[in-house]
Amino acid sequence: MIGVAPPAYDPAAPESATTLPVGSPATVRGYVRELLRRHRRAFALLVAVNAVAVTASMVGPYLLGGLVEDLAAGAGEAGLPRVIALFTVALAVQTVFVRLVRLRGAVLGERMLADLREDFLVRSVALPPGVLERAGTGDLLSRISTDIDRLAEAMREAVPQLCIGVVWAGLLLTGMAVTAPPLALAVLVALPVLLAGCRWYYRRAPAAYRSEAAGYAAVAAVLAETVDAGRTIEAHRLGARRIALSDRRVREWTAWERYTLWLRSVLFPVINASHMTILGAALMIGGVCVLNGWMTVGALTTGALLAQMLTEPVGLILRWYDELQVAQVSLARLVGVREIEEGTGDDRVAPAGREVRADGVRFGYHANGDVLHGVSLDIRPGTRLALVGPSGAGKSTLGRLLAGIYAPRTGAVTLGGAELARMPAERVRAHVALVNQEHHVFVGSLRDNLLLARTGAGDAELWAALGAVDAADWARVLDDGLDTEVGSGGLTLTPAQAQQIALARLVLADPHTLVLDEATSLLDPRAARHLERSLARVLDGRTVVAIAHRLHTAHDADVIAVVEDGRITELGSHDELVAAGGPYAALWRSWHG
Repeated sequence: MIGVAPPAYDPAAPESATTLPVGSPATVRGYVRELLRRHRRAFALLVAVNAVAVTASMVGPYLLGGLVEDLAAGAGEAGLPRVIALFTVALAVQTVFVRLVRLRGAVLGERMLADLREDFLVRSVALPPGVLERAGTGDLLSRISTDIDRLAEAMREAVPQLCIGVVWAGLLLTGMAVTAPPLALAVLVALPVLLAGCRWYYRRAPAAYRSEAAGYAAVAAVLAETVDAGRTIEAHRLGARRIALSDRRVREWTAWERYTLWLRSVLFPVINASHMTILGAALMIGGVCVLNGWMTVGALTTGALLAQMLTEPVGLILRWYDELQVAQVSLARLVGVREIEEGTGDDRVAPAGREVRADGVRFGYHANGDVLHGVSLDIRPGTRLALVGPSGAGKSTLGRLLAGIYAPRTGAVTLGGAELARMPAERVRAHVALVNQEHHVFVGSLRDNLLLARTGAGDAELWAALGAVDAADWARVLDDGLDTEVGSGGLTLTPAQAQQIALARLVLADPHTLVLDEATSLLDPRAARHLERSLARVLDGRTVVAIAHRLHTAHDADVIAVVEDGRITELGSHDELVAAGGPYAALWRSWHG
């Protein structure tokens, strides 16, 4: 067939817009089998209830065929009251069981959807933070919102309806084969048309729907990044460029939308043609059989009615199978996180001490360039190390490697002799924690936000943690104290208060090694200095790596590492580096006046 061509391939087209993997067919089939095993009893009950409903629906054609047969034989209308009574009973049974089918199907769909959401959330949370950061905001948002929404319809409707349609069609075909075997040939007459149309459609649809979903993810990524970095875009006058990129992504996405719509506009007429072919062939074959005495009029009536009824489950199967093509793409995108092995770690790898060491570390966010170039660093337990240097020198990147967020491209970052990259993420977090400029206030009570760090903490411990970061004063005057609802729909915390909550979680988590990436950046200088003094008491005895642009943080550190162009160019105490008159001394003079 000739029609609308798919959009031309572009190296930056939507299909390559995501870094999280899309599940392979084997992964998707494995997950579907797992869902079926979890809900096998509910599926069996749905099939049984549906079988009763379909069987009851076949009573009407059977009774009508018998009535036509009696009338043709001259028996009169003596059996009409019995037919009406039996039909009424069958209709009542069908009504009750159809309701049960819809109810059981809806319940099954909601339970599977709940399982899918929970599985995706659990797996995503368990992924290494570096993997999620590289994925980008747009891809994550599109998977957890758009893909879930598309799957919701499939789980609630498509899967139960497909099950219903298959049982329905199977029973109707069995009924035709029993009551009027020649009419079963009508299905074979329509089958080539149906198979040809479906083969043409399903060879093109899956790839098109994948590109359509990836296109939407690309649009979401551009919009999210533009909104998040709005001030930076305005400052650098990049508005026109971002608008052009957004327009391009929208055009690519809508092109795939139009293509998938055209595919459906070809499939649906083919389905309608197959319906008319089945019914027309049944009447023609049945008429020939009746004229030649090979079949009774009653059998023709029953078979023709069953053939007409067959069009509905066939249409149901094809309609919802098409819906599953969209859902399958979304499901593949959601279960794709199961294929990420990075960061799962080896439970046998455990640190034998608290010394942090970087040995010849090289790392880059892209394959064509490194940010860090052969960095080596030894941090003894209890040391307060400050990383300073110009913006873009690689300080935050080095901090993330020391915190186990990223794995080096070459070299190794070890904790107590164990490579962080080989340790399970949960074990790394038990020893090393990162607090950066980003802070999150989760919807819920203030207590719930704090308990994320230590679920078994009591109120006294929560208040102590708030006090350690100078947050107890404002928290105690809240109307409901720790039970005050914060976040969206609750109390709106200031950026400084939100950052204090993040630091209080750090106190509760109680790791022995901390990486602080401008952890007090949202506070005014006087408040930040006061908070840092309070934190100093909490951090006493711990290994602390502080990444700072405010050099008073470096002044208080035991050791200062100056990072320039992805390399450590100076290492020593504040007094030693000032006396050396090198890059740190220049920074100190420019900052201190």
